[in-house]
Amino acid sequence: MPSSPLQLTSEHPCFGGVQRFYQHASTTIGLPMRLSVFLPAQAQQGRVPALVYLAGLTCNEETFMTKGGAQRYAAEHGLALIAPDTSPRGANIPGEADAWDFGLAAGFYVDAVQAPWASHYRMESYLVQELLPTVSQHLPVDGGRLGITGHSMGGHGALTLALKYPDLFRSVSAFAPICAPTQCPWGRKAFAGYLGDDSATWQAHDASALMARQTQAPFPQGILIDQGLGDKFLAEQLHPHLLEAACSAVGQPLNLRRHAGYDHGYYFVSTFMADHVAHHAVSLLHK
Repeated sequence: MPSSPLQLTSEHPCFGGVQRFYQHASTTIGLPMRLSVFLPAQAQQGRVPALVYLAGLTCNEETFMTKGGAQRYAAEHGLALIAPDTSPRGANIPGEADAWDFGLAAGFYVDAVQAPWASHYRMESYLVQELLPTVSQHLPVDGGRLGITGHSMGGHGALTLALKYPDLFRSVSAFAPICAPTQCPWGRKAFAGYLGDDSATWQAHDASALMARQTQAPFPQGILIDQGLGDKFLAEQLHPHLLEAACSAVGQPLNLRRHAGYDHGYYFVSTFMADHVAHHAVSLLHK
């Protein structure tokens, strides 16, 4: 087996398995990238399916593993967890840290085509073409049994990547996702900066628009989304009703659960984490 490009930076015993943090030199990004991986005890006996988690604005590869509380449930089901960073680090693009919702820690899981972002901000290609194949090759992870989930900006990423790469991801869920980024301030700002002013090109990165294009249900086993009704971003930024309508129009089963009082943070995410891991386990635990 070739030597691994994944450099282990730390590891911690966790629920009978191991929580690891890695960095590697990304050829797609052109910079070092960081990620975290939880391997359950079952990975000592062979390859295990994995759930990919994409974090939201201002977060990094540690956020989910320290705040999400998913390892307990992943250990019970025998699933690995994979969490990448949310953007390149060290690009040193002027102004990349000026706003919390664009640039650093806000890569939106797209490939930028606008200068100066296009040289490094290539998160979609990085995840699909480099990171997941690398993890599957060098860790005991079954690349043929992957699910994807995420929170907020990461929920947008999970939904859009699942819809664009249905042969890669068997299952999908999201927590408080940005469901129609072409129709909210966060999305319009990010897409204009990364993709340019032609809003027609933005549709390829909008979950509601992508779903509306489907001719049949892409995930007949269902999509799970949890949304807090006390979320201060719900009305202006998230628009789950638009995805709900698109799913209904194409016959895509959607379990959109609305929860009174819950806000946008990780107290909300961790509350419903067990249900999301179980949702993915149904699709991932058969060969």
